[in-house]
Amino acid sequence: MKIVVAGGTNAAEYIIRKFKESSNELVIINNDRADAEQISKDNRVPVFYGDASRKYVLEAAHIENFDIFISVSDKDEDNYVACLLAKKVFGVKKCICIVTNPNNVEIFKDLGVDSVISSTQLLISSITSETSLETLVKTMSFEDNKIVLTEVGIKANFEICNKRLFEIQFPKEGTISCIYRRPRVIIPNGQTMILPKDKLFFVSSPADEQAIINFITRKAKE
Repeated sequence: MKIVVAGGTNAAEYIIRKFKESSNELVIINNDRADAEQISKDNRVPVFYGDASRKYVLEAAHIENFDIFISVSDKDEDNYVACLLAKKVFGVKKCICIVTNPNNVEIFKDLGVDSVISSTQLLISSITSETSLETLVKTMSFEDNKIVLTEVGIKANFEICNKRLFEIQFPKEGTISCIYRRPRVIIPNGQTMILPKDKLFFVSSPADEQAIINFITRKAKE
């Protein structure tokens, strides 16, 4: 897929790393020169310096007919304008934006943004601020209320703690999306060890969520 990531720092880097794994074509836009240079250096991707809510910046980035536009700046209005330009002017198929004000979710949807995500409910909040999240009701690539992304804090007395993923037989109804191990976000594989104080994020259907939480939080036998 052809994907644009506009604005943000830690949130943008997380998204970039996630999508790079699948050999997607990425275009990064950032209006902070230092952040743009650091993102480019860390991820070895080209970054356009500029404000994504400006038409001439999007023109310079050549995003015509891209598949996804994701705007994660810290200003709701800029995210809205950037998404609207991308969709209406440049023909991007799906536009997604983050908002800090939950009241803007429905407003922005009504105004034409495909998917609007409240940052107070998302994994990105945990990455950028240490805020503890309970249940996430929507993510950037999932349809409303069909899939949830859930955070569980790992304690030393959990049965799965200090084990590698291939050892724990994680329920097939869910998938571990990432592990937040301060200060890093880890994209896990079978050899990844689950440690105390990790924050484990998994994707599942709403119907299977509680059963998977119960599996993760099951205490080790003494």
